Amino acid sequence: METSDTWIVERTGIHERRIAAPYETAAFMGTKAAAQALEAAGLEPSSIDAVICATTSGQNAFPSTACEIALALGIKAPIAFDVAAACAGFSYAYSLAHNMILCGQAQHVLIVGVDSLSHACANTDRTTIILFGDGAGACVLGASEEPGTLAIKLSSDPSRGDLLKLPFPKRGQDLAPGETNDGAYLYMKGNDVFKHAVTILASLVKDTLQEAGMSEDELDFLVPHQANLRIITATARKLKLDMSQVIVTLDKQGNTSAASVPLALDEGIRQGRIQRGHNLLLESFGGGFVWGGALVRY
Repeated sequence: METSDTWIVERTGIHERRIAAPYETAAFMGTKAAAQALEAAGLEPSSIDAVICATTSGQNAFPSTACEIALALGIKAPIAFDVAAACAGFSYAYSLAHNMILCGQAQHVLIVGVDSLSHACANTDRTTIILFGDGAGACVLGASEEPGTLAIKLSSDPSRGDLLKLPFPKRGQDLAPGETNDGAYLYMKGNDVFKHAVTILASLVKDTLQEAGMSEDELDFLVPHQANLRIITATARKLKLDMSQVIVTLDKQGNTSAASVPLALDEGIRQGRIQRGHNLLLESFGGGFVWGGALVRY
């Protein structure tokens, strides 16, 4: 298509990304990430009471991707379901897991964020095809004596849903005479999404900190959704955060949708940047519009 590495890097900050092979389904990738999360947590699959998978890339309407992951890992009779909140899916899944633990419904919840939206983009549309990479990230939430999740904020603006949209392909009997599925690709009005995302995410971070009674200078790291480097830097600038306090994986992974926050969290921890006791703000924004954030003491 009519583009170049320079054009892509200047506008997005993306240098490389990964594309899933046909056999690397959401369940396949999610299982790999979940196994690593269990290993990092020092837990056996039998310790997991619930599996929540944030994805819009599952192979089936049912069984859910969460059920497929549970089966692959040998988790017996868990609560298992998917959450469809686009790129904000991990934030929504995190909130659900947190509340399940608070109400005593579960002791350990496995959260998986996985997407392969590169396959949902038209290969002639440079406004989308250059952005999306495929991947999976996961974490385990568990009950503790001291609060680890200090505040959670979720919200949406359904009136702007048409700015970022992925239609379902129609089945044969739903197609009108002469109609095809050629339009069933991810669509994004990039400039409008950018403007709203920067404003919404800056407010989201401030509101989440305010709910926890914390100031911005008490925040150690921002772990943002990896959509566009300009959005990330603009959000950090509004919060007066140095970019050394922001976990960025976008340059190597692209926008992995619901996987981006857990992937960035994992990388920050494995690099040794994120340490026990650090205050982290996990935030994401996606089509719908939907957005959410969790203030976490790691």
